[in-house]
Amino acid sequence: MMKKLVKWCHRLLSQESLAIKKQSFFVLLVSLSMVGAILLSFPLYAQNTPLRPQTSELRGVWLTNIDSNVLFARDRLQNSLQTLKNLNFNTVYPTVWNWGWTLYPSKVAQKVTGRSLDPAPGLQGRDILKEIVTLGHQKNLTVIPWFEFGFMAPADSQLAKNRPQWLTSRRDGSKIWKEGAENRVWLNPFHPEVQQFIQDLVVEIVKNYDIDGIQFDDHFGLPYDLGYDAYTVALYKKEHRGKAPSTNSQDAEWVRWRANKITDYMKRVFQAIKATKKNCLVSVSPNPQEFSYKSFLADWQTWERLGLIEELIIQIYRDDLNVFVQELERPEVKAAQSHIPVSIGIMTGLKAKPVSMQQIQTQIQKVRERNFAGVSFFFYETLWNMTGETPQQRQASFQKIFPTSVAYPSLLAGWKP
Repeated sequence: MMKKLVKWCHRLLSQESLAIKKQSFFVLLVSLSMVGAILLSFPLYAQNTPLRPQTSELRGVWLTNIDSNVLFARDRLQNSLQTLKNLNFNTVYPTVWNWGWTLYPSKVAQKVTGRSLDPAPGLQGRDILKEIVTLGHQKNLTVIPWFEFGFMAPADSQLAKNRPQWLTSRRDGSKIWKEGAENRVWLNPFHPEVQQFIQDLVVEIVKNYDIDGIQFDDHFGLPYDLGYDAYTVALYKKEHRGKAPSTNSQDAEWVRWRANKITDYMKRVFQAIKATKKNCLVSVSPNPQEFSYKSFLADWQTWERLGLIEELIIQIYRDDLNVFVQELERPEVKAAQSHIPVSIGIMTGLKAKPVSMQQIQTQIQKVRERNFAGVSFFFYETLWNMTGETPQQRQASFQKIFPTSVAYPSLLAGWKP
């Protein structure tokens, strides 16, 4: 229709009569208005349809045992994975480390805590990671275990009780870090025993399971006000001719020193993963760079520049669409997009905070407009089980968003920007 209108305009300009021109111009305006009205009458079509033919797109979801029952029974897990497959999802990120426990039998954790498996009913006596790898691969789902708690642990966990010397603190000596109503503590990422413990857990997973990758998130860092424990202060003084770290936890040099130490450790873990299984993809799912660096000392922009990230999923959990879009267009995000698959983490809801399907659809569309590698959703239970809409309504919407199956966009399998 638009091509015909353009040709018609050319004929209009070639006419000699001014009266004819005026009359024709009026008809042209009416025609264009009608076309605009027709296009505006299909907003849902525009939202649910990819802007370009897609041969690959990340369509992932995080699986956790917090506020979710998806992992607590094998039949439920199997049905959930089948539902994801039916709706053309292609990737799952199951938690393997949280609450101070592993969700697989771990000899490494056993040595430190006296037991490894999460003792919650429904999780005992099971190797959940093995179940997900087996069931997921049967359904052609990519399986990338998620190291959910990172350096964080519950304050009352057996890990914290057995290794109090591993914990870091604020300048006043306090260790408790509140996460909602929960009391957490943080393992000291600068302590060599902590570093070895976390690395051994990671390598144990990479070595013993047929996983496609392993993922670290915003907990693979340290809250900015921590790091004043005796070990870290002594290490800082040793490297600064006896000078103590700044009393201001946000001092630029003190922040940079700690962030650089975490970057050095990330190098070490990356190398250990690759030495164990070269084709194990290293995925990182942090907050946006400024918040990640200033609040959690996790400088993922530098990690990406150093080649330590092979999949980046940025958690942009924002309700304000303008803020959401601003984060998509940050220069460090665009720079990463030119090197590796960069996807966006979208919030589908929390236990006490449902997110509408309309917001989810709009955010997916904004991501697709900017040619990101795809999206991953936090978290499974709020896709359709913990919402203000019925599961049938939510699943029907996801079916429209993902109408056909596509491949997972892997850097190791030849992904190109």
